[in-house]
Amino acid sequence: MSARVFPEAVPDISTIATALADRSRAAMCAALMDGRAWTVGELAAYAGLARSTASEHVSILVGCGIAVDTRQGRHRYISLANEDTARAIESLGAAARSTLPTPPSLGAWTANKRLRQGRTCYRHLAGRLGVELTARLTDRTLINPGWQLTRSGEELLTAWGTPLGASRDERLAAPCMDSTERRFHLAGPLGTAICQTLLSRRWVERLGATHAVRLTPAGRAVLDDAGLAVVVSEPAP
Repeated sequence: MSARVFPEAVPDISTIATALADRSRAAMCAALMDGRAWTVGELAAYAGLARSTASEHVSILVGCGIAVDTRQGRHRYISLANEDTARAIESLGAAARSTLPTPPSLGAWTANKRLRQGRTCYRHLAGRLGVELTARLTDRTLINPGWQLTRSGEELLTAWGTPLGASRDERLAAPCMDSTERRFHLAGPLGTAICQTLLSRRWVERLGATHAVRLTPAGRAVLDDAGLAVVVSEPAP
């Protein structure tokens, strides 16, 4: 029997769609959205799976190009393939009409609130914190409508010690539709550079082992001084 053919050689997204059409793998992708590498054991614990089962799911994600694995000693470290993959997952999250079920407990409610307030989307800031900061940057014309850094924006980020690339592409931002706020947050090389600066200077800090983050008092003061005050509550650590 001959293989089915189509009129045009368009990308076959069915393989990726099939890989994501599983709640355990969806949970693993959510974990990997923090931009860090996870071991198979850590992903198993996050998704509530046996390690052997998690390993099978990881192999599917790696096999279709959603994730990549790096072996170091006895450990196998898993991370998302690249920022384009992360942006696609975040966009799918924005289109989703439901969330993965969580326990009816105060702990789960608190964790969900933290993610909505602030989190990392791969290597840039997301949630209400990311969206509000993006709005302030554009309102003050530190980033222009073409998502390019302006002269005043460059001066501010230089004062912050943000590493800015020499080329135009390295300073370009990109809009990423936020899965919880349904508004854009800052992505691209510039979004990554700003996020790294805020984390390294402890103006933003991670909360536990998830990709939730919060603005620290020092960070709030820096944003206030720069005229970038954001309205985000501070969840308990």
